Amino acid sequence: MHGTKMVSSKPKYRSTADKFIVKPVTAFYIFTAANLLAAFYAPIQDCDEVYNYWEPTHYLNHGYGLQTWEYSPDYAIRSWLYISLHAVVGKAGSLFLPSKTAEFYFIRTVLAIICASCEAELFSTISKALNPRVGIMFMMVMLSSPGSFQAATAYLPSSFAMYCSMLGMSSFLDWRGGSKTSSGVMWFGIGGLVGWPFAAALVLPFLLLEVIMAYITQEGIEFVRLVLGGVIRCTGIMLLQLAVETFFYHKPVIVPWNLVRYNVFSGSDRGPDIFGVESFDFYFRNLLLNFNMWMILAVLAAPLIALQFLISSQATSRFTLMRSFFYTFPFYMWLFVFTMQPHKEERFMYPIYPFLALNAAISLHTLLGWVGNSSPTSLAGKVPATIKLLLVTTSVILAIDAGLLRTIGTITAYHAPLQVYQALQDPKLMKPSDTICIGKEWHRYPSSYFLPHGARAKFVKSEFNGLLPGEFTEAKIGFGFFPGTWLIPSGMNDRNIPDPSKYTDVKHCSYLVDFAAPGSNGTYREPNYIADESTWEKVKCVAFLDASKTGLIGRLLWLPELPIIPEKYRRKWGEYCLLHRRSMDGG
Repeated sequence: MHGTKMVSSKPKYRSTADKFIVKPVTAFYIFTAANLLAAFYAPIQDCDEVYNYWEPTHYLNHGYGLQTWEYSPDYAIRSWLYISLHAVVGKAGSLFLPSKTAEFYFIRTVLAIICASCEAELFSTISKALNPRVGIMFMMVMLSSPGSFQAATAYLPSSFAMYCSMLGMSSFLDWRGGSKTSSGVMWFGIGGLVGWPFAAALVLPFLLLEVIMAYITQEGIEFVRLVLGGVIRCTGIMLLQLAVETFFYHKPVIVPWNLVRYNVFSGSDRGPDIFGVESFDFYFRNLLLNFNMWMILAVLAAPLIALQFLISSQATSRFTLMRSFFYTFPFYMWLFVFTMQPHKEERFMYPIYPFLALNAAISLHTLLGWVGNSSPTSLAGKVPATIKLLLVTTSVILAIDAGLLRTIGTITAYHAPLQVYQALQDPKLMKPSDTICIGKEWHRYPSSYFLPHGARAKFVKSEFNGLLPGEFTEAKIGFGFFPGTWLIPSGMNDRNIPDPSKYTDVKHCSYLVDFAAPGSNGTYREPNYIADESTWEKVKCVAFLDASKTGLIGRLLWLPELPIIPEKYRRKWGEYCLLHRRSMDGG
């Protein structure tokens, strides 16, 4: 009976707003400000974001765009429901915005606000359910980390899954007025169905904790009822998705299953591994770069809680520690599962960024509690308070500064494509009949939103030897709404086999975008177009980091261009240029 009483005692929430160190509405404004900076300055780091999400959105709103094989009805592994949600936002913005580029940033702005809302909601719940200081530390990690900066406004299903994961975790943490299990299941389900199906697995540790609690409190029937409530809501979302996908693909399609089947059950000549594999330690290195000290603290969360559990003598405290242990588990589960996969990409970690931040906050709060122990019999109590304060403050400031320097470094090093293409907004430059070509820089193309209306992007042959996107069909008469979504395109395959029809001859290019490092002569397939001044004239050039000649420190962090910086640490630059053909008769 004693154990039953212990578990059924729900967390006591503070009822007055002044118990918050930072009020939730203030946290929302702070998160929004940080995310808006990301919306306007964060470079697009993944070409999948452009070709699989921005381009289909551009097709729905403007009638043309580039199409990847994933959107062919033969494969149908991308969700038109997810695209439609963003297309509606963009269409609304286009009613009062002057250009497609402004529409691009409007969509990003809306994503920034949505992400800030989710972050503020989770911050509020953590502050009430765990500890206000843990909430502050969570906010500090999310605000100072380059990973969070990049993921906040990325137009990717993994970012959408991150939003939903924050709301799902908040629901499971929030016991005010009773368990929110149904809402938690629903949010994780939406993240998996509409966003990225694998992210739905993040609900499992929370459900396991609920099962244990239901067993101890003998409330199994109530637990089943709540889970079924969440499942029913997810079923409604799935039916809506089925209806939307059927409308666009012109056949019943369960996109989440198609995606799982391709990535897990497609065989050796298909699946994600054909697009590249990474070493075992890829995610550890990546998370250390994007979260520095916070990553180390996140890994330490469960061991620290376990140690506290062993030395704690109070039953209530031990129960709280048990709950906290389960809250840290999604991070470990996700990191382990994806580390085991050969194909690795940075965006695959986006859904667990809030979990990493929570783990780090719990660890930091625990360590500060031990360090702050003033008992003369403890090791920490023998260290002067001034020394302890100095060590803690220095560590936190260094972590925050390292994160900010990396964020600034990324922006200044790789923002050039967004700047160069904006030059095309000048109405004197490009005519609708003009073609802008991309060679080796195809993976940095920021989308058709940066081209004047009617202008098309074309690919010229480079050293890349995989399958490039084609174009959505623009057939209209007799084909109904959005024929490009259901007519089967030519030259598509799911094995990354190149299709020659995706390329155009460079002599047909009115404009061309290229990058060249100092002293680069290029190759036969990737000539130095910038140096060919007899054929091409520069319209706009912006400095772009030459990673091959820049040292490790310069690639990782922003360093000022000052004489006192040793040469080996300075960042080296190339030119990222928009070029215009001097004469369309040449070639």
